[in-house]
Amino acid sequence: SVGASLIPFLEHDDANRALMGANMQRQAVPTLRADKPLVGTGMERAVAVDSGVTAVAKRGGTVQYVDASRIVIKVNEDEMYPGEAGIDIYNLTKYTRSNQNTCINQMPCVYLGEPIERGDVLADGPSTDLGELALGQNMRVAFMP
Repeated sequence: SVGASLIPFLEHDDANRALMGANMQRQAVPTLRADKPLVGTGMERAVAVDSGVTAVAKRGGTVQYVDASRIVIKVNEDEMYPGEAGIDIYNLTKYTRSNQNTCINQMPCVYLGEPIERGDVLADGPSTDLGELALGQNMRVAFMP
């Protein structure tokens, strides 16, 4: 399952604890500032892209314009169709209510002039950080003698 594939070192966990961890991930609430995990499984990017909350480039090109609500990409000539303008516009979702009464807000994670390839993440959604799933916060711990 998706929940189990996001638990690092799952093979070293007790089965009941792993089941609880997978079930708790389904109940996660988006945090104000997403913080991608320092220890992951490698599935975080695939889950974030497949969830549909991130804006993903349909074709490669160069970022021509970017602000909080829109990203404009000038498409590479080898990916354009004959007679088309060669511009892809991505309108971002801003402060929209979800069915769970949380806020959906997409933030651009590209900069002006950046080269883009097909499938690159252009904007983060809720619970994503630079295109990776970020369900919680990294905790800083110190062991004192």
